[in-house]
Amino acid sequence: MTSPIIIIGMGELGELFARGLLKLGCPVVPVLRGTDMDALARAIPSPALVLVAVGENDLHPLLSGLPPVWRPRLALLQNELLPRDWQAHGLSDPTVIVVWFDKKKGRLFVPVLPTPVAGPQAALIRESLDIIDVPCWEIPRGELLYEMVRKNLYILTINIAGLRAGGTVRQLWRDHRALAAAVAAEILDIQTSLTQQALPRDRLMAGMLEGFLGDPEHICTGRSAPERLQRARRHARAAGLATPTLDAIAADLGP
Repeated sequence: MTSPIIIIGMGELGELFARGLLKLGCPVVPVLRGTDMDALARAIPSPALVLVAVGENDLHPLLSGLPPVWRPRLALLQNELLPRDWQAHGLSDPTVIVVWFDKKKGRLFVPVLPTPVAGPQAALIRESLDIIDVPCWEIPRGELLYEMVRKNLYILTINIAGLRAGGTVRQLWRDHRALAAAVAAEILDIQTSLTQQALPRDRLMAGMLEGFLGDPEHICTGRSAPERLQRARRHARAAGLATPTLDAIAADLGP
């Protein structure tokens, strides 16, 4: 491969993907804070891939300002991602990576489940993860929505229920199962509203539990958990959904 790969955002995930791509022999060009993307797009108008590895809060501003020549080459990997996020920017067929490994600064990655990837550059992404021993598999486009919602259900349930219960995923399901199930039910209501279609709730719950078994010692909460709770509640209010469990957890946290 001779065309460069652009990586926007060089945090833990961006660095990990860069390592895999470089080991494949792909030239990688990072976009850092302060990088003039328009100037870079003039210099590299036809990259093989533009991997957007920014956080959830930065995704929409980034997509709004993305150079037009890069739009057909996008790959996205954010948590809480749904088709509405890229469709809002007129994007129709990005490569999507549903990340199921945990990577924190100064620590090796921890695979929870194999990471599904779909889209035009799915094979390249799979190869870049395979070469650094991150489990990954290509999925048909028709399975992508299930996989995105399953990951959303997992991360939102453990983060939000964990604000009250604390501890690990194993402890959450063993000692606070009613709480976790109630949070998950409300998250599924919100995801149904956001996707505007019926979702396979039983299959999604079973898929979430596969994630619990994949890394039982995973800590439930992180610094993003309160923000995830508030974002979920905003989505619920906009859709007119009742979320008594989420509201009670928010009340526990105070103003």
